[in-house]
Amino acid sequence: MEGDYIMADTLTFEEFKSSGITDKTPKNIVFGAGTIHKGLKYDASKKAWNFAESLIGATSGGTKLSIKPELKDIEVDGELVKVKELTVKTGETAQMDTNMVELSPETIKMAIIGQNGTSTAEGYDVIESKARIEKDDYIENFGYIGRFLDGRPVIVIFDNALCTSGLEIEGKNKENGTFALTMECYADLSPAADTLPYHIYLPTGTTTEQVQQSIDSSTEVTD
Repeated sequence: MEGDYIMADTLTFEEFKSSGITDKTPKNIVFGAGTIHKGLKYDASKKAWNFAESLIGATSGGTKLSIKPELKDIEVDGELVKVKELTVKTGETAQMDTNMVELSPETIKMAIIGQNGTSTAEGYDVIESKARIEKDDYIENFGYIGRFLDGRPVIVIFDNALCTSGLEIEGKNKENGTFALTMECYADLSPAADTLPYHIYLPTGTTTEQVQQSIDSSTEVTD
């Protein structure tokens, strides 16, 4: 026993580092709030995303992405702990939470699942409630674009998204108003309704400059 302690005292344990930082770390850190989009698509002919055309508006406080599988642990007599291969995936949820600072007809209708009404006040549009959720109320290709430290984008797209948070906005003295949007992902109407149609795009071997150009080119304003 005494010899064991002497041996331990002579070890330096240099293989154990104080952090997990490697040369890949800067390329894998997401930084900044990102942007949210409606109808976000990639044009293969132009090799670019429709960033500017799909942008919904400015946000405050960032955007949160949450994707969670629903799991069921199979119960077996005599089993006292969770057992490998005895857990079944029974479903999943995916949602994005953000805070909008731009109050527009589009974002209002999205939040309340509303519709355009007939305005009796000259110079005003009116948005009203409706009784049923229609096919067009599901937002096609609702997306989020974030950035890694080196400028490469990370892109998340829900094929079908519906706002489930409603509209709640509070005006305060010396503060700008914001309202929360919770967008949940929905499967297509088909017999194969066992997974959600979300997609997470990460750049591969493409250079940072090429990826940056694919985003920036879609933000250029043409005459």
